[in-house]
Amino acid sequence: MNKLRVILAGAALLLTFVAGGQNTRTQETKKAKLEKEIAQIDAQLKANASKTSTAQSDLVLIRKKIANRNELIAESDREIARIGSEIKAKQSEIAIIQGRLDTLSLYYGNLVRNAYKNRDAKVWYMYLLSSENLGQAYRRLGYLRGLSGQMNIQARKIEQTKTELEEETAKLSAMQAEAQQLRASRQKEVNALHGEETQSQKLINQLSRDRRKYQKDLDTKRKQVEALNREIERIIREATRPASSKGKGSSKTAPAKTEIDTKLDGEFSRNKGKLPWPVDGPVVDKFGQHYHPVYKNVKLPYNNGVGIAVAAGTRVQAVFDGVVKQIVVMPGYNNCVLVQHGSYFSFYCKLKTVSVKAGDKVKTGQALGTVDTIAGESQLHFQIWKGTTPQNPELWLR
Repeated sequence: MNKLRVILAGAALLLTFVAGGQNTRTQETKKAKLEKEIAQIDAQLKANASKTSTAQSDLVLIRKKIANRNELIAESDREIARIGSEIKAKQSEIAIIQGRLDTLSLYYGNLVRNAYKNRDAKVWYMYLLSSENLGQAYRRLGYLRGLSGQMNIQARKIEQTKTELEEETAKLSAMQAEAQQLRASRQKEVNALHGEETQSQKLINQLSRDRRKYQKDLDTKRKQVEALNREIERIIREATRPASSKGKGSSKTAPAKTEIDTKLDGEFSRNKGKLPWPVDGPVVDKFGQHYHPVYKNVKLPYNNGVGIAVAAGTRVQAVFDGVVKQIVVMPGYNNCVLVQHGSYFSFYCKLKTVSVKAGDKVKTGQALGTVDTIAGESQLHFQIWKGTTPQNPELWLR
């Protein structure tokens, strides 16, 4: 039973170490992703400065950067708290080792003092010779040998404990240095955050002064979004229309239906949450209904997809095997590539160049074109539809 308890305790301890390591790796991956997104946004803001960019698009980028910065600070706070707990535990451990060392040293000191008081060899001989019989003499000899052995054992234990104490103290120093470094890094993030918040407020003030101009821009964008959505819905209806049949009183036959690739449809569906990203960049325009970042009572056009900020000329790749259904050119979106995956569709808009044509079969990761800069923004507009229902792409992408 005791052996089983020891095994179970060891297994629990091992699982704790493994979980701790995995948690640290997850935190490091998350921080690296946030830092990478901040760098990508900085690059786009610099690129925007040399183009005709709107204050609204810059504000969206800066607010995304502020959100990432806040998350980095929160990660640092969690890391500092974790290391603080470990430092406290290590200090307790060191205190226990120090107490053990003090006890060993005291016991060893007593042994040495007793040996010193009776250091004359004649005393030891007299102690043995004064024995009443041979058995007592043998026992006294064993005691003297044991005393010497105890002194050696205690000396070794003291040395081992001192070494252990030095190792644990070194670990504590490393933890304290790591905590100090994290605090300095956190302060740097806080300082950067203050600068970004100031920049954000300037853009808000700029937008507030010229509401009429941005209202006009918004109306233009709304018309462009509505036109794109109508075109997408038209293409999907054509691709998924009912089977051909003759209507009553009519001799005309409806156009033949495009056969749905059921195998591809099922494979696409099973890969929800696992699809590769069409480009590598932060999502700055999310799916669904949102309000203007400054005029809180102004609804923005409903977003059937996501906007992903990337550098102009970035290569766009297919998220899954499929067939290029159509390539259309739309105001505000430039080239759009529409790929069919059974009853699912993926749309890649705001492209400058297109490297495929209608009817082409494409593979996952295959290049479809490159991102354009439109009205000062370099973004890929990406959508996923299931039949005639738009999906949130972030739930499908890994």
